[in-house]
Amino acid sequence: MFYTRIPCPATIDHHPDYLNKASRYFPLIGWIVGSVSFVTYYFSAFVFSNEIAVVLSMIAGILVTGAFHEDGFADVCDGFGGGWTKEKILLIMKDSAIGAFGAIGLVLLFLLKFQSLIQLISNIQIVGVGIGILSRSFGIEILLLFVAAHALSRLAAVSIVFTHEYSREDATSKSKPIAQNYTWKEIIGAFFFGLIPLLVLSYFQWQLFLAVIPVFVTRYFLARYFQKWIGGYTGDCLGATQQVCEVIFYLSIIAIWKFI
Repeated sequence: MFYTRIPCPATIDHHPDYLNKASRYFPLIGWIVGSVSFVTYYFSAFVFSNEIAVVLSMIAGILVTGAFHEDGFADVCDGFGGGWTKEKILLIMKDSAIGAFGAIGLVLLFLLKFQSLIQLISNIQIVGVGIGILSRSFGIEILLLFVAAHALSRLAAVSIVFTHEYSREDATSKSKPIAQNYTWKEIIGAFFFGLIPLLVLSYFQWQLFLAVIPVFVTRYFLARYFQKWIGGYTGDCLGATQQVCEVIFYLSIIAIWKFI
C-alpha cells in the first residue's frame, strides 16, 4: 500500500496515475499508522512503563511506513544543511547515505517526539480530556491523539502538493506521479480525512482544534522555505513536513492544556 509497508494483493494493478489519485487518501493513511501506534502503546503499557510503551509505539509506526517520512526528514536536513544552490541541495537529498545534519536532525526529532508523547499521555492519565478516566478508559483520548496527529500532519504535507510546483525535473522520480493537477473533489477529500480525527477529539475539549493553527503556520513557512531554495518541493520535503508538523501538533496540544 502506497506510503506504507502494508502489502497489497498481487492481483491489484499498478499505474502511475493511481499514485496521483491516492494522494487524497494520504491523511487516511494517518488513521492506519496512528491506530497501529496506539494499539502497540496500549497493550505495551500493561506490561512496561510509559516510556518503554511510547518507544515501542514509535517503532511500530516506523515499521508500518518503512521510515518513509523519517528518511525524507533526514534527507532534507542533509540537503538544506549542506547545500547552497538548488542543484546541490537536490543532489544531496538524492544521495541515499545519511550525513551529519540528517543524523543530528533525527536524534533531536525522536527525542522531542518521545518527550512530547510522554507528557501528553501523562496529562491524559491524570486529568483526562473532558470525559473522565477510570483505570485505562483514557484509551479513547490517546487513540484520538495518535490518529489526529498522524492524519493532520499528513494533510499539512499533501497540501503543499496542491499549492506548489514539483521541483525535480527527473521524470524517473518516485514522487513525480503525485505532482499532477488536482480536482476540488480530491482536495476536499484530503481535508476531510485530515480533520475528522481532530474534530472528534475536539468534541471532548473544543480548544484542542486550535492546534490546526500552529500546524498550518509551520506548513506555510516550510513550504515558503522550500520554494525559496529549490523552487518548489520534492517527496523528501513532504516527508519532512509530515514529521515536523506531527511534533508541532504534540507541542501545540501541550501548550493548549497548559495555557487555555
